[in-house]
Amino acid sequence: MVKGSDAADDVADRELLSDRIRNALTDEIAAGMLTAGASLDEQQLADRFGASRTPVREALRQLAVSGLVEVRARRGVVVARMTPERIMDMFETSAEIEAMCVRLATYRMTPLERSHLIGLHDLSREVVEKGDFDAYDAFNLEFHETIYRATHNGFLAEQAIAVRTRLNAFRRTQLRQGDRMRKSRDEHDAIMQAIAEGDGEMASRRMRAHMLNAATALGRFIEANKSA
Repeated sequence: MVKGSDAADDVADRELLSDRIRNALTDEIAAGMLTAGASLDEQQLADRFGASRTPVREALRQLAVSGLVEVRARRGVVVARMTPERIMDMFETSAEIEAMCVRLATYRMTPLERSHLIGLHDLSREVVEKGDFDAYDAFNLEFHETIYRATHNGFLAEQAIAVRTRLNAFRRTQLRQGDRMRKSRDEHDAIMQAIAEGDGEMASRRMRAHMLNAATALGRFIEANKSA
């Protein structure tokens, strides 16, 4: 009989493994190493990652939610077609939504929400200094979602999260370009300064630039990997 704590540990281990598999496939798809139409076989992936098919299946499910893979009749799971133009369109859309979110959040966030955002930003310094890519990716997600919640507009937050979910893979991958992780934190710092000054319009402009810089970094990363 499996004890409750042991069962919980097993579930946690599977979740960590599915995250690792999802992140590895995400990077390979975003970098063009796995091209549109490529088949993703559960058993082959399980063998590759030394896992059972359960975490592989969960990783593929998450990739499907983000639009990176599709489930097709008789072909199983395949990499979805995503053109550079489509990706840039998505970044542009996200930039406008995020700019709107931070403008509203600047005026509406509570002292507790502001304190939480400051704390997140402060903690990210050590992460960048260590060059911990996965930790910064997780931090980046929480930083932006904290801003969404601080708008106190549930519908807008839902839309921001929906667009972000579609872009998560590419937002993650662009952090690998050169010193993009450090630059990303510097851009967050400028956004935080505008928030501290209560200047929602400035925060909005800086957030828009932050997102478009991320799109540019992604483009450079993809080109570098094509020629590698």
